[in-house]
Amino acid sequence: MAYTTPITTAFEMQRATIEQSQKAFEQTLELQQTMNEAVVDSFDSQESAQRRGVELTQTLVHSYLDVIESSMPGAAGTVDEVRAAVDEQYDFLLENHAEVFETVAGEYEQGVDAYDELTEDYVEAVDEQVAMLVEAHEELEAQSVDVAEEWGDQLEELQDQVEDLQDQVSDVQERAAAAVDA
Repeated sequence: MAYTTPITTAFEMQRATIEQSQKAFEQTLELQQTMNEAVVDSFDSQESAQRRGVELTQTLVHSYLDVIESSMPGAAGTVDEVRAAVDEQYDFLLENHAEVFETVAGEYEQGVDAYDELTEDYVEAVDEQVAMLVEAHEELEAQSVDVAEEWGDQLEELQDQVEDLQDQVSDVQERAAAAVDA
């Protein structure tokens, strides 16, 4: 058993590394999904902020037209025409702005959904491959442990044989020395 401890430890460390890599991979994908959700969630606030900016600009143009109207007597009719044209353009801009954001948000959400489906399939495939790898790894470990145990047993037998041979050599040497002395 002493021969197999380093082998078992090495295999356990390798499996732990494989499993940690798999978890890190899955966490990276989860982070990407979270980021995608955050982008989707931010569309409403982005649209609202931009709409307020456009409406503020429209208010500033109205204020400018008010200043012109009050400082130029007789310009009221012309200013009213300009104001109507400006309002018409801003209404058109705001309508298009809303449509663009709705389209962009919809397309992005569809892309995120497709990405999520693809990622889910990919994670399942990776999980299956990792499970097969771990299973093969465990089989290789078992075979390696068996070989190490056999090697250890053979080494112990060899050591026993060497000790027996040394004992026999010592006996022969002792008998030879005794025979020479006699």
